[in-house]
Parts: sequence; structure tokens; C-alpha cells
Amino acid sequence: MECIFCKIIEGEIPADTVYESENIVAFRDINPQAPNHILVVPRKHIANVDTLESGDGPLMGELLLTARKVAVKLGISNGYRLVVNNGSEGGQEIDHIHMHLLAGRKLAWPPG
Repeated sequence: MECIFCKIIEGEIPADTVYESENIVAFRDINPQAPNHILVVPRKHIANVDTLESGDGPLMGELLLTARKVAVKLGISNGYRLVVNNGSEGGQEIDHIHMHLLAGRKLAWPPG
């Protein structure tokens, strides 16, 4: 598989991993947009929100709960933003569903 996130999950490409479980891996983004910019990624390859299946609901819930665990682990206490981009026009650059956890500075709204 050519997916860079799958290669990171399999250990073929190094990453600054901050959390791992049976279903989820979280690692620092190599192009951070905030002092804390963590990517929370399911081990299961799912291209994007549009390709989710009904059985993926528990995994997506775990993705959200993992983002909270990572924030606690990193001592993020002043708030954070969670972002899921979908499709190229939605800003998704890697075709593997993932959540961005952004923190460490005041985040403006609306984004980009």
C-alpha cells in the first residue's frame, strides 16, 4: 500500500509517536500549524469520511476519545481544536482518515 500513514503505522517510516493503542496511533505532524499539532489516525485504512461504513462508528468514537487522552497526556489545559478534513477541497492531503489536534496558541475562527 502506498499510504504514508499506513507506512507510519507499520513502522516503515519513523514518526514522533505520542500514543498507540490496538486501533489508534497518534503522532506529531511534520508540518505543525500550532505548537502542539498531533495527528490521530486509525490503524484501519479508511480513505475519508465519505468512505466510512456503518460499522466504523465505534472506531470513529475511539478516535475522538483518543484525542482527549492525548490532550491530557500532553498537559493541554487551555483548550484545543479537533479537525477532520474531507476530500481535497476540504483540505485533506493524505487519503487516510485522521484527526488533527491543534493546541498551544489561540486559534482563530473561521480557519483558512
